[in-house]
Amino acid sequence: MARIKPQALLLQSKKKKGPSGVSVTTIIVYILIVAVMVFSLYSTYRYWFRRSIVQTQDDLSTSKAIERNKSDIPKYALISTSKGLITVELYKDGSPDIVDEFIDFSRKGHFKGVQFTRVIKNFVIHGSKVERPEATEEWTSRGKHYSQLDKSLNHEAFMLGTSKVKHEGGGFDLFITTAPIPDLNDKINVFGRVIKGEDVVQEIEEVDADDHYRPKTRVQINEVTLKQRT
Repeated sequence: MARIKPQALLLQSKKKKGPSGVSVTTIIVYILIVAVMVFSLYSTYRYWFRRSIVQTQDDLSTSKAIERNKSDIPKYALISTSKGLITVELYKDGSPDIVDEFIDFSRKGHFKGVQFTRVIKNFVIHGSKVERPEATEEWTSRGKHYSQLDKSLNHEAFMLGTSKVKHEGGGFDLFITTAPIPDLNDKINVFGRVIKGEDVVQEIEEVDADDHYRPKTRVQINEVTLKQRT
Protein backbone atom coordinates (compact mmCIF):
# COMPACT_ATOMS: atom_id res chain seq x y z
CA MET A 1 0.00 0.00 0.00
CA ALA A 2 1.38 3.37 -1.05
CA ARG A 3 2.18 5.85 1.74
CA ILE A 4 0.49 9.26 1.69
CA LYS A 5 2.90 12.11 1.71
CA PRO A 6 2.69 14.62 4.58
CA GLN A 7 1.76 17.47 2.24
CA ALA A 8 -1.18 15.49 0.90
CA LEU A 9 -2.33 14.72 4.48
CA LEU A 10 -2.29 18.45 5.31
CA LEU A 11 -4.47 19.30 2.30
CA GLN A 12 -6.89 16.47 3.10
CA SER A 13 -7.18 17.68 6.72
CA LYS A 14 -8.04 21.20 5.61
CA LYS A 15 -10.82 19.89 3.34
CA LYS A 16 -12.49 17.99 6.23
CA LYS A 17 -12.58 21.01 8.57
CA GLY A 18 -15.87 22.94 8.59
CA PRO A 19 -16.12 26.68 8.28
CA SER A 20 -14.48 28.66 11.00
CA GLY A 21 -16.81 30.12 13.79
CA VAL A 22 -19.12 33.24 13.45
CA SER A 23 -17.07 36.36 13.25
CA VAL A 24 -17.03 38.96 16.01
CA THR A 25 -18.48 41.54 13.64
CA THR A 26 -21.54 39.37 12.95
CA ILE A 27 -22.13 38.84 16.65
CA ILE A 28 -21.99 42.58 17.30
CA VAL A 29 -24.47 43.21 14.49
CA TYR A 30 -26.88 40.63 15.96
CA ILE A 31 -26.57 42.18 19.40
CA LEU A 32 -27.31 45.64 18.03
CA ILE A 33 -30.40 44.37 16.15
CA VAL A 34 -31.75 42.67 19.29
CA ALA A 35 -31.05 45.80 21.33
CA VAL A 36 -32.93 47.98 18.85
CA MET A 37 -35.90 45.61 18.86
CA VAL A 38 -36.02 45.52 22.66
CA PHE A 39 -35.77 49.31 22.88
CA SER A 40 -38.52 49.70 20.27
CA LEU A 41 -40.84 47.34 22.14
CA TYR A 42 -40.13 49.09 25.44
CA SER A 43 -40.78 52.53 23.93
CA THR A 44 -44.08 51.32 22.42
CA TYR A 45 -45.18 49.80 25.71
CA ARG A 46 -44.25 52.95 27.63
CA TYR A 47 -46.16 55.16 25.15
CA TRP A 48 -49.38 53.14 25.34
CA PHE A 49 -49.10 52.75 29.12
CA ARG A 50 -48.81 56.52 29.58
CA ARG A 51 -51.62 57.10 27.11
CA SER A 52 -53.93 54.72 29.00
CA ILE A 53 -53.18 56.57 32.25
CA VAL A 54 -53.93 59.95 30.65
CA GLN A 55 -57.12 58.56 29.07
CA THR A 56 -58.24 57.15 32.41
CA GLN A 57 -57.60 60.50 34.11
CA ASP A 58 -59.53 62.31 31.37
CA ASP A 59 -62.42 59.88 31.70
CA LEU A 60 -62.47 60.37 35.47
CA SER A 61 -62.38 64.16 35.07
CA THR A 62 -65.21 64.04 32.53
CA SER A 63 -67.23 61.74 34.76
CA LYS A 64 -66.72 64.01 37.76
CA ALA A 65 -67.68 67.05 35.68
CA ILE A 66 -70.89 65.35 34.52
CA GLU A 67 -71.75 64.33 38.07
CA ARG A 68 -71.00 67.85 39.28
CA ASN A 69 -73.21 69.36 36.55
CA LYS A 70 -76.01 66.96 37.43
CA SER A 71 -75.73 67.84 41.09
CA ASP A 72 -75.95 71.54 40.19
CA ILE A 73 -79.38 71.11 38.57
CA PRO A 74 -82.16 72.06 41.01
CA LYS A 75 -84.52 69.20 41.79
CA TYR A 76 -87.19 71.20 43.58
CA ALA A 77 -89.02 74.49 43.21
CA LEU A 78 -90.52 76.33 46.18
CA ILE A 79 -93.40 78.46 44.89
CA SER A 80 -94.23 81.12 47.45
CA THR A 81 -97.79 82.42 46.95
CA SER A 82 -100.01 84.89 48.76
CA LYS A 83 -101.80 81.84 50.21
CA GLY A 84 -98.73 79.89 51.30
CA LEU A 85 -95.85 77.76 50.08
CA ILE A 86 -96.09 75.06 47.40
CA THR A 87 -93.15 72.66 46.98
CA VAL A 88 -92.73 70.99 43.60
CA GLU A 89 -90.48 68.15 42.51
CA LEU A 90 -89.17 68.82 38.99
CA TYR A 91 -89.19 66.02 36.40
CA LYS A 92 -85.75 66.70 34.90
CA ASP A 93 -85.42 63.25 33.34
CA GLY A 94 -88.90 63.21 31.82
CA SER A 95 -89.09 66.83 30.58
CA PRO A 96 -85.50 68.15 30.44
CA ASP A 97 -86.08 71.02 27.99
CA ILE A 98 -89.14 72.36 29.82
CA VAL A 99 -87.46 72.08 33.21
CA ASP A 100 -84.43 73.97 31.86
CA GLU A 101 -86.74 76.69 30.55
CA PHE A 102 -88.61 76.88 33.87
CA ILE A 103 -85.32 77.12 35.79
CA ASP A 104 -84.11 79.89 33.47
CA PHE A 105 -87.33 81.90 33.92
CA SER A 106 -87.21 81.35 37.69
CA ARG A 107 -83.64 82.62 37.95
CA LYS A 108 -84.56 85.69 35.95
CA GLY A 109 -87.41 86.47 38.37
CA HIS A 110 -90.12 85.96 35.77
CA PHE A 111 -92.66 84.55 38.23
CA LYS A 112 -92.50 87.35 40.81
CA GLY A 113 -95.94 88.94 40.96
CA VAL A 114 -97.54 86.50 38.48
CA GLN A 115 -101.27 86.29 39.24
CA PHE A 116 -103.46 83.22 39.21
CA THR A 117 -105.71 84.42 36.41
CA ARG A 118 -107.99 81.37 36.34
CA VAL A 119 -109.17 79.03 39.10
CA ILE A 120 -111.48 76.22 38.06
CA LYS A 121 -112.63 73.78 40.71
CA ASN A 122 -111.90 70.14 39.97
CA PHE A 123 -109.67 71.21 37.10
CA VAL A 124 -106.69 73.58 37.46
CA ILE A 125 -105.34 76.80 38.85
CA HIS A 126 -103.53 78.82 36.22
CA GLY A 127 -100.88 81.51 36.70
CA SER A 128 -99.94 83.81 33.84
CA LYS A 129 -98.61 87.29 33.17
CA VAL A 130 -100.90 87.73 30.21
CA GLU A 131 -104.67 88.10 30.31
CA ARG A 132 -106.14 86.93 27.01
CA PRO A 133 -109.73 88.15 26.54
CA GLU A 134 -110.25 85.75 23.64
CA ALA A 135 -109.70 82.82 26.01
CA THR A 136 -112.80 83.54 28.10
CA GLU A 137 -115.13 81.28 26.13
CA GLU A 138 -112.50 78.55 26.03
CA TRP A 139 -112.10 78.56 29.81
CA THR A 140 -115.86 78.67 30.37
CA SER A 141 -116.40 75.60 28.19
CA ARG A 142 -113.51 73.81 29.92
CA GLY A 143 -114.96 74.50 33.35
CA LYS A 144 -118.38 73.15 32.40
CA HIS A 145 -116.83 70.08 30.80
CA TYR A 146 -114.51 69.17 33.66
CA SER A 147 -117.11 69.76 36.37
CA GLN A 148 -118.94 66.73 34.97
CA LEU A 149 -115.95 64.38 34.79
CA ASP A 150 -115.89 61.01 36.47
CA LYS A 151 -113.64 61.61 39.49
CA SER A 152 -112.59 57.95 39.55
CA LEU A 153 -110.55 58.35 36.35
CA ASN A 154 -106.97 57.26 36.92
CA HIS A 155 -105.11 60.53 36.26
CA GLU A 156 -103.21 62.37 38.94
CA ALA A 157 -104.00 65.69 40.52
CA PHE A 158 -101.43 68.21 41.77
CA MET A 159 -99.29 68.03 38.65
CA LEU A 160 -97.31 71.08 37.50
CA GLY A 161 -97.29 71.97 33.82
CA THR A 162 -97.19 74.71 31.24
CA SER A 163 -99.13 75.40 28.06
CA LYS A 164 -98.14 73.49 24.98
CA VAL A 165 -99.05 76.53 22.91
CA LYS A 166 -96.89 79.56 23.69
CA HIS A 167 -98.48 82.96 23.21
CA GLU A 168 -96.54 86.03 22.18
CA GLY A 169 -95.50 88.02 25.23
CA GLY A 170 -96.80 85.33 27.58
CA GLY A 171 -93.44 84.09 28.75
CA PHE A 172 -93.94 80.94 30.78
CA ASP A 173 -97.32 80.17 32.39
CA LEU A 174 -98.04 77.62 35.10
CA PHE A 175 -100.83 75.11 35.60
CA ILE A 176 -101.39 73.04 38.72
CA THR A 177 -104.09 70.42 38.38
CA THR A 178 -106.55 70.05 41.24
CA ALA A 179 -108.25 66.88 40.03
CA PRO A 180 -107.59 63.93 37.69
CA ILE A 181 -107.53 65.23 34.09
CA PRO A 182 -108.06 62.55 31.40
CA ASP A 183 -106.59 64.55 28.49
CA LEU A 184 -103.94 66.32 30.53
CA ASN A 185 -101.09 65.56 28.14
CA ASP A 186 -103.09 66.94 25.20
CA LYS A 187 -103.28 70.37 26.81
CA ILE A 188 -100.28 70.76 29.09
CA ASN A 189 -96.60 69.85 29.17
CA VAL A 190 -96.19 68.29 32.62
CA PHE A 191 -92.79 68.84 34.20
CA GLY A 192 -93.34 68.46 37.96
CA ARG A 193 -95.49 67.31 40.86
CA VAL A 194 -96.59 69.01 44.06
CA ILE A 195 -95.11 67.14 47.03
CA LYS A 196 -95.93 69.68 49.75
CA GLY A 197 -98.57 72.37 49.95
CA GLU A 198 -101.52 70.56 48.39
CA ASP A 199 -103.69 72.39 50.93
CA VAL A 200 -102.39 75.71 49.58
CA VAL A 201 -103.34 74.65 46.04
CA GLN A 202 -106.83 73.74 47.26
CA GLU A 203 -107.16 77.05 49.10
CA ILE A 204 -106.35 78.92 45.88
CA GLU A 205 -108.83 76.71 44.04
CA GLU A 206 -111.56 77.72 46.51
CA VAL A 207 -111.24 81.50 46.13
CA ASP A 208 -114.31 83.32 44.85
CA ALA A 209 -114.24 83.75 41.08
CA ASP A 210 -116.48 85.39 38.50
CA ASP A 211 -118.37 83.60 35.74
CA HIS A 212 -115.16 83.40 33.72
CA TYR A 213 -113.19 81.78 36.58
CA ARG A 214 -111.16 84.90 37.30
CA PRO A 215 -110.45 85.35 41.03
CA LYS A 216 -112.29 88.29 42.56
CA THR A 217 -109.38 88.91 44.92
CA ARG A 218 -105.78 88.99 43.84
CA VAL A 219 -103.88 85.73 44.35
CA GLN A 220 -100.30 85.75 43.15
CA ILE A 221 -96.89 84.10 43.14
CA ASN A 222 -94.46 86.05 45.27
CA GLU A 223 -91.31 84.19 44.33
CA VAL A 224 -89.95 80.89 43.02
CA THR A 225 -86.88 79.49 44.79
CA LEU A 226 -84.89 76.60 43.34
CA LYS A 227 -83.42 73.97 45.66
CA GLN A 228 -81.28 70.83 45.50
CA ARG A 229 -83.07 69.40 48.54
CA THR A 230 -86.33 70.13 50.30
